[in-house]
Amino acid sequence: MSAARAIGLLLGVAADGAVGDPRNGRCVTAFTKAARALEGRLYADNHAAGAACTGAVAGGAVLVGVLIERVGRRHPVLRLATTALGTWAVLGGARIATAGTELVRELESGDLGAARTRLSTVDSRCADELDVTGLSRAAVEVVAHQTANAVVAPLFWGAVAGVPGLLGARAVTVLSGLAPTRAPRYRRFGWVAVRLGELVNLVPTRAAAALTTAGAPVVGGSASCAWQAWRRDTVVHPSPNEGRVEAAFAGALEIRLGGRTAYPHGVEELPVLGIGRNPDAGHVTRAVELSRVVGWLTGAASAALALVLGLRRRRNGR
Repeated sequence: MSAARAIGLLLGVAADGAVGDPRNGRCVTAFTKAARALEGRLYADNHAAGAACTGAVAGGAVLVGVLIERVGRRHPVLRLATTALGTWAVLGGARIATAGTELVRELESGDLGAARTRLSTVDSRCADELDVTGLSRAAVEVVAHQTANAVVAPLFWGAVAGVPGLLGARAVTVLSGLAPTRAPRYRRFGWVAVRLGELVNLVPTRAAAALTTAGAPVVGGSASCAWQAWRRDTVVHPSPNEGRVEAAFAGALEIRLGGRTAYPHGVEELPVLGIGRNPDAGHVTRAVELSRVVGWLTGAASAALALVLGLRRRRNGR
C-alpha cells in the first residue's frame, strides 16, 4: 500500500509538470464553484454559517477521497493510479509556472495593464497603481505562497492520508483563500475556513520554507540568506503561516518582499522580508524556477514519507 501511494505521488508530480493545466481546470475549479454556490445559499454574518459551508466543501472532498481509497484497497495498481490522478488533479505547480511566466512576459514588454489584470486574478491586493517593482514583488509573493498552498500542502497530506488527504487539504486551502477574514464580509463567515487553513498548513508551510532554503542554490540563490530571512523576518508577522515561505524566497533571491500592501478593505503594514534589492521581472522568472525545484523536492520527500509511514503502520499491525 505504501509503495503504491509513494509511486502515485511521484507520478502525479510528473504529470503536473508534463501535462500542465487543462483549460477547464481541475479540482480547484470544482472546489471554488461549490464554495461560491454554498456561500450564496448559506451566507450569514456569523461563524455557524461559515462553519457549515466549510464543513460541506472540505468534508465532501474528504468523503470522495475515502470512497476512492476503498475502491482500490485490495488492488495496488488501482490504488497507484487513483493516487497519481488525485495528485495531478490537485497540484498547482503547472498553473503557478504558467501564470508567472506570462506575467514576466508582460512586464518585460511593458504591458503593465495586462500584468495588473493577470495579478488580480490570483491575488486580492489592489494592483491598479502598482509599477514594475510593485508587480514584481507581488508576483514573487504569490508564487511563494501558492507553492506552499498548492504544491507542498497537498503532497504532505497525500503522503500522510492518501487521496482523502490530497483532496481535503486542497479544498481547505481554496476555502481559506476565498474567505479573507480581514474583509468585512468574511470577518465572521470566513473565520472557520481561515483557522482550519492555518491548521492544515502549519507543517507544510514550514516544510516549504525549509525546502526553499535547500533548493535555493539550484537557481543561483543563497541558502544561508533564505534561512536567515525565514528565521529573522517572520517573528513579528501576525499570522502563524503567512510570510514564512515568502521570507525564504526573499532570502534565496536576495530581494525584499512584504511591507506596505493595499487591499480593497484597507492598507496593511506587513513586515519587510529580506534585506536585498527591490525585485524585477528577472526575479519573478527565478521565483518560478525555484517553485519548480521546491515541487520536485516535495515530491521526493512526500514519497519517502509515505514509505516510512507505511512501514510504521505495518509494524504496528495496522
